[in-house]
Amino acid sequence: MTNEADTPPAELKSPKHWIIGDPLPTEHLEGQLLPKRFALPIFASDPLSSVAYAPQELLMILMVGGLAFLSFAPWVALAVIVLLVTVVASYRQLIRAYPSGGGDYEVAHRNLGEKAGLVVASALLVDYVMTVVVSVASGVDNIISAIPELNPFRVEIAIVFVIILAAINLRGVSESSKAFAVPTYLFIGSVFVMVVVGLTRTFLGDPPVAESATFGVEAESLTQAGIILLLLRSFASGCSALTGVEAISNGVPAFRLPKVRNAQMTLVLMGGIAIVLFAGLTVLALISQVHYAENPCHLIGWTECATEPQRSLIAQVAAATFGDATVFFYVIQAATALVLLLAANTAFNGFPLLGSVLARDGYAPKSLSTRGDRLIYSNGVVILALAASLILLIFQANLTVLIQLYIIGVFVSFTLGQTGMVRHWIRALRAPGRPAQPRAKQVDDVKPLSRGAIWRALVINAIGAAMTAVVLIVVTITKFTHGAWIVFVLMPILFFLMMGVNRYYRDVEKEIEVDPTTTFGATGDHAVVLVGRMQKPTLKALDYAIAARHDSIEAVHVSLDDEETKRLKKDWVKQNIHVKLRILNSPYRDLSHPLIQYIKARREEHGSEVVTVYMPQYIVGHWWENLLHNHKARRVRQKLLLVHGVTVALVPWLLDSSDLLYGRRSRPLPGQDRRGEPVRPVPRRPITESAQKPKR
Repeated sequence: MTNEADTPPAELKSPKHWIIGDPLPTEHLEGQLLPKRFALPIFASDPLSSVAYAPQELLMILMVGGLAFLSFAPWVALAVIVLLVTVVASYRQLIRAYPSGGGDYEVAHRNLGEKAGLVVASALLVDYVMTVVVSVASGVDNIISAIPELNPFRVEIAIVFVIILAAINLRGVSESSKAFAVPTYLFIGSVFVMVVVGLTRTFLGDPPVAESATFGVEAESLTQAGIILLLLRSFASGCSALTGVEAISNGVPAFRLPKVRNAQMTLVLMGGIAIVLFAGLTVLALISQVHYAENPCHLIGWTECATEPQRSLIAQVAAATFGDATVFFYVIQAATALVLLLAANTAFNGFPLLGSVLARDGYAPKSLSTRGDRLIYSNGVVILALAASLILLIFQANLTVLIQLYIIGVFVSFTLGQTGMVRHWIRALRAPGRPAQPRAKQVDDVKPLSRGAIWRALVINAIGAAMTAVVLIVVTITKFTHGAWIVFVLMPILFFLMMGVNRYYRDVEKEIEVDPTTTFGATGDHAVVLVGRMQKPTLKALDYAIAARHDSIEAVHVSLDDEETKRLKKDWVKQNIHVKLRILNSPYRDLSHPLIQYIKARREEHGSEVVTVYMPQYIVGHWWENLLHNHKARRVRQKLLLVHGVTVALVPWLLDSSDLLYGRRSRPLPGQDRRGEPVRPVPRRPITESAQKPKR
């Protein structure tokens, strides 16, 4: 049962809370953690959605050499599946050994050193941004294929989808998982049914036939080296099915207890589903003889190649299996478009979690480790949305260009992460008396591994490291000149930025740490009330200063206008104020310089005296009111903060508009206005004048 203390007060309501929901107390964190049925669509939407285009990319590259090269497709697809199995098995070991959420970054950082860890971190950060960009651009591409009239608004639609995804994620992990569960499971179920129906028809002697089956392909002449390179390019393109596998290892803290077991089961389930759908789509594409070319006009026999869009592989397979323009065909297309858009959600969970780990280690701003109102790392979500929107704007949401920047980062992290795991297991074997996974105890109840289990894990991770290293080389060679060089520029920039942030935090920590030589103390306590005109905020600041019972107190007015100063002196006497008013002349109309010079001169005369400067500040309810108030006071305050021995005390004065924020307004005393009687000024004087030091 929720008590009143758990419910945010009505006055805290704001447009932000209408969008993302009411703030959640910290004790509700466990309720925001994910069960396996919701963790799957949250963390696996990216690798599962890649099933929609990975077979297409694989076959498209093979057909550059002609239709005869499709005979290599089963073997290339088998190599991709073997790699996927190896990577899934490798990450099961990683989740067990490092369940705190750092994933490949933490593994590389702890086992290969700081620089290797930051290389992985920079690669993952780039890859998460590109996951959002490519997924959204691909989803928008599918929408525009169905509604060509939207093409002029491609960029705007893409950015709107990024904003919607960010807003859903800002509502919290629990709510976003529910929003994404239905489309993800619809995609899995519909594609699985299509594969079963297509294979059943084939076994019954009625195989589906694609609309492009009768088209030939204009092949390029290839040398023996060119054939090998083509096969490697096809394999590298098919490896896009592996993107997002690492997200579960980065998101272990988001799982419910037992975290490690639930994360491992979700990873295996995701890998199994991805393999079945990838293999099934590839087999159906070969059975139905889908011919998909990088350049549509290289399809011999298709006269409309210049005017009509080439339908995607999954669309052609669906049309061949269920019939064109049938209900099942549109279900497949709708589910595919949705899951491609929602694939970006994997990054919206992985990026903030990785950012929080980097902030914890001092390589990213501390704000990334702060949970927002809905108990998620909201600053990471916002940064990711802004970065993705900027890239979509720069590249005009062009999927053909953006796809070339993809998967480079993920294979960098794969390779270094698996290499780090090899080093981890070798250390465990050299120290048999110690548990193999000391950090796991902090998150889950994980039993230490036997030496035999450690050897098996070592072999699995070694194979994974070798295979992902080969793929990284292949992907780099085949994609570098097509735009992937941009990733290799961005990664070093992020690397040096993180090194710089860490160096800055280390310097600050060294500067502020306690040492035996630095001492603090004061021999006096003086208050200065900064006075502009005779107004209620000024009197309130004066009353606060008097109530604080400083050793001495004075009001200071910096004179910019002689007439205003004379009027203030008269009002000072009229208001029955017994605090000395000191006038400082400012021939150059600067408020801060005369005040600072006076304070410095006083401290030189009175020694290490603490000076507290009281300044009134308006509190407003509308954003535009900030443009009209507090500017001079803000400039003076910023300069005073640079003066040794000075403390600035802000005395708030709530204007009527602040009712929008705080639910209160300033009001006269009851009956005061109606009587029409003059009100005698309240005498304002220090409580014990004898305790004040004489003024000079």
